[in-house]
Amino acid sequence: MAENATTTLAAGVDSPPAQLRAGRPADPLETPLQERGEGVDADQTEVTPADSDEQPDSSDAGAEDEPSTQDDEPRKAQSELKNLRLMLRQCDRVLLMDFELLSMADWPDNYSMAQARRSRDLWLLSAIVAASVFLSGLTGMVPAWIAGGGFGICVIILLLGMPFIRTIYTNKPSYLDLVLKRQRMLNDARKHAAHLEGADGLAWQCARMARYNPTLRHGRFSDMIRLSEQRVLPRYLTKREHVRLYLIYMLEAERAYNKIQQAFFDGNQAAIDKGWQEAAAVPEPRA
Repeated sequence: MAENATTTLAAGVDSPPAQLRAGRPADPLETPLQERGEGVDADQTEVTPADSDEQPDSSDAGAEDEPSTQDDEPRKAQSELKNLRLMLRQCDRVLLMDFELLSMADWPDNYSMAQARRSRDLWLLSAIVAASVFLSGLTGMVPAWIAGGGFGICVIILLLGMPFIRTIYTNKPSYLDLVLKRQRMLNDARKHAAHLEGADGLAWQCARMARYNPTLRHGRFSDMIRLSEQRVLPRYLTKREHVRLYLIYMLEAERAYNKIQQAFFDGNQAAIDKGWQEAAAVPEPRA
């Protein structure tokens, strides 16, 4: 053993000194950016809290617009009900219209007037002939007895024309009766139109209801509406055609009034159901 140890030491003395080899360098630790294969510095990828706070929240903006829209609906309903109530108040006199009075159903037609005129002409001709025979007898142109007969016939004809005697032998009205009847019916219709028009002009005020009945915008009513605005319409209703046109306009206005009334009731009930007390109509207190 001593020899081996000596040999070993000797070999160690004589042999060159041992040298360390350059080994493989140690692998560097992988960072999170290196794992993703990115070469961006950490300072550039950091998100600050200020950036997240600056982004607007769309849900908050929608929440702010919704209350304003909900507030506009009661105001619009209140404004609409106010306009409807105003039209109902201004045009309520249309409900006082007397259809029979304005329609003049018993108006004497032209055929009856022509027959009555012909009967009147025959009566006048007969009376004139009888009077001529009587006057001819006074001048001696005809015998006295013929003149006396002519006088008697003339008196009878004149008596037959009297209203209280005429009703004995016929029930047909005379021409004068028909003319007076026309004038009376026309005057009654004009008085009724004046009552409906009042001091403000009903036809002119009803023109604003055209949204619910476009017929009120027809051109044939334009002159009548203009006269109603000037408060002189009744005096220009001088013919039956004028009164009939006024009746047609009133019927169309009544139709529009009924639609507005129904729209007001429906809108008022809808406001009550939705809890819009400020928009709903409040009944007037009773005295």
